[in-house]
Amino acid sequence: MSERKVLTKYYPPDFDPSLVGRARKSKTSQAGPKVQTVRLMAPFSLRCVACGEYMYRGRKFNARKETPVGEKYLGIQLYRFYIRCTRCSAEIVFRTDPKNQDYVVERGAKRNTEPWKRGLEGEMEETDEQRLERLEREMAEAEGEVERNAMAELEAKTEDAKREMAVADALDEIRSRNARLEKAQREGDGLLEVGVGLVTKEEEERRRQEEEDAEAARRAFAFARRQEALEEIVEEDGETGDGVLKGDGAGSGSSSAAASTSDSKPASAATTPDIAPPPSFKRVVKKKKDHAALLGIKKKQPLV
Repeated sequence: MSERKVLTKYYPPDFDPSLVGRARKSKTSQAGPKVQTVRLMAPFSLRCVACGEYMYRGRKFNARKETPVGEKYLGIQLYRFYIRCTRCSAEIVFRTDPKNQDYVVERGAKRNTEPWKRGLEGEMEETDEQRLERLEREMAEAEGEVERNAMAELEAKTEDAKREMAVADALDEIRSRNARLEKAQREGDGLLEVGVGLVTKEEEERRRQEEEDAEAARRAFAFARRQEALEEIVEEDGETGDGVLKGDGAGSGSSSAAASTSDSKPASAATTPDIAPPPSFKRVVKKKKDHAALLGIKKKQPLV
C-alpha cells in the first residue's frame, strides 16, 4: 500500500530541470507600467459620452489600476484607473490629481457637476502671470466687497432709523387712543353712578310701599284675631248666663244684670277693638283624636 503523504520523489537519470515549467520574472525586468485589478467605487457622478448612461457616485466597478512610470507630482505617485460603462461597456479612464486633491476624467465620460475647485477643468498648469492676475482680481473683488459692505451697513442703519421712527409714531398713536378711551370710561362711570342713584331712590320708594303694605296686613290680621277672641268670650258668657237662669228662678235681677253686663262687654269690646287681651302662657294640651274608630279598628279590652 502506497503512502498517503509522499515525502520523496523519483527523478529519472535524464531529468533536466531547465525544461520543467517557466521561470519567474523579476520585478525589475517587467516592461511597461504596473497594472493591478482592483475593486473601487466611482469617486464622482459621471455620464458616459458613448451611450449617455449616468453613473452615480459610489457605484462599484472592477477596475484596472495602472501605475505610470515617471508621472509624479511633488514626489506623489499618480494612478490611472480603467473602468467600463455599465450599459455599453465603453472604456472610461480617470486618474488622480494630488494638486487639487481630486480626480480628473481623461476620456470616455464627463462629470455631471462642475468641480468646485480651481483648475480641475480648463488650464491645468497656471503660469506666474496668470497667478498674479488672479490675485489682483481677487484683491479688487475684496475691496469692492468692502465697499459694498459699507454701503450695506449704511442702508441697514437707514432702515433701522426708519423702523424706529415708525415704531415711535405707532406708540404715540396707541398712547393717545388709550388716553381717549380712559377719558370716555371715566365719563361713562360718572353717568353710571348717577343712574345708580336714581335706581336706588326708586328702589327705596318701592321698599317703603312694601313695608307699609306689610304693616297694614299685619294690623288687619291682628284685628281679625282679636275679633275671634271677643266672640269666643261672648259665647262663654252666654252659656254661663243660661245656667244661672235654669238653676235659680228668683235671681232674675241678677240674670238681667249679668245679661246687661254681657251685652255691655261686647259693645265695649266692639267700640274698643284696638285693646288686645293679655297674653296667656298656660300650656294647652290638645285632645288626641281616635283614628282607630274612623278606620273601623276595634280596641282590645284589657285583661286586668
